[in-house]
Amino acid sequence: MISAAHAGGLTGGRDNHRWEKTATMEPAARTDLRAIAAEMDQARQTFHHLLDQATDTGLRRRSNGTRWTNEQLLFHMMFGYLITRPVLVIASIFGRLPDGASKAFAQFLDAVRGPFHLVNYLGSCAGARVIPYSHMRGRFDQVIAVLERRLESERGSTLRRGMHFPTTWDPFFTGYMTLADLYRYPTRHFYYHLEQLTLTNTD
Repeated sequence: MISAAHAGGLTGGRDNHRWEKTATMEPAARTDLRAIAAEMDQARQTFHHLLDQATDTGLRRRSNGTRWTNEQLLFHMMFGYLITRPVLVIASIFGRLPDGASKAFAQFLDAVRGPFHLVNYLGSCAGARVIPYSHMRGRFDQVIAVLERRLESERGSTLRRGMHFPTTWDPFFTGYMTLADLYRYPTRHFYYHLEQLTLTNTD
């Protein structure tokens, strides 16, 4: 993953005042929020670069290590951010319930991992048709903006809430994830799949 230090600040220095209300948080928590937001914005800039460099031939080419084309994989990389929004809501609800509730839910999801992986694959195939390459830039910018606004409204106690997760669904799902972990999840997912793109033919 590209670190926050390489992100050049939050969204190119825009809205420098937006994090002032976190001044009452502990320094480590403030830094964590800034780092997460910077990582998201770096991913946004990287995604723009990928779209700018993409050609019709490159988009149709099979990616490395997946069954998706590059266009489908680009959608899947964006989808990691799209799905994080509802997952944050679900985790917030389970975070207020007894621990056993999310543990049982995670066990159930692990049990249906086969259908999930099929839906995950077919979903990105269909998703790239619904939101094709030509519309991905705006949609990606939109979801990053939404996540950043939600992130800046969070408090330390809220970010420590979490739930159990199905570890067989995704390599970046751990047995228990806090909201802070979930905000970082889509960017880890993004850079993992970035290595599988074959937009530039190196043969």
